[in-house]
Amino acid sequence: MYFPELAAAAAPALAWPHVLLRLSVAAGLGGAIGFERELRERQAGLRTHLVVATGAALFTLVSAYGFANFDGKVDPTRIAAQVVTGIGFLGAGAIIRQGLSVRGLTTAASLWLVAAIGMAAGAGYYDGAIIATLGALFTLGPMRVLAYRVVRRYRAEVDRLLVDIPAGGSPAPLIEAVERCGGRVVGLDVSQEGDRRSVAIDVEVGSVHAPSVVASVAEIDGVLEVKWTE
Repeated sequence: MYFPELAAAAAPALAWPHVLLRLSVAAGLGGAIGFERELRERQAGLRTHLVVATGAALFTLVSAYGFANFDGKVDPTRIAAQVVTGIGFLGAGAIIRQGLSVRGLTTAASLWLVAAIGMAAGAGYYDGAIIATLGALFTLGPMRVLAYRVVRRYRAEVDRLLVDIPAGGSPAPLIEAVERCGGRVVGLDVSQEGDRRSVAIDVEVGSVHAPSVVASVAEIDGVLEVKWTE
């Protein structure tokens, strides 16, 4: 769809020092968030966030200034608008499901935010890009520690139950045994080595009697070993 009022507002091409400045700011701000993710050994780290921010900034520059010689017959926001939806595919790749637990949501959100920061830097809106970066670093760092301390007081205690069963065995009976004892399964990891399958079950214990859970699981046919981790 063509918007004459937007096309008329298309700006002339930028000089290369301004292009370099905007791309550098985007790379620096995106890299700052990526460095924090790198320190926590997340799936997407310094290089990924830096590249996403720089790419978003470049798309914004191309959208706003790359078609300035087309006599105002293009919408200067069209390419930049696709970054908002396109970054979702990259974010989805950072989300990993392991059993009943899901990891990577924060990393996916940080990639989405970094794309927005890159677009802001590419458009020359440095104030917004810098404020968003500082807010992201505070959220991923100090606020994470603060939230953990506050939520821990109200969150039920979670312990991990390790169970060894023969290769090919199903973890379903183990889950049923835990739930019969009053435990709530919140996570499940399954790994196999040789003729043994190891099942790690994260359980909200609350008022559950841990020895009774072990006894109930141990009665299941095929269970080779069962224990709580410290």
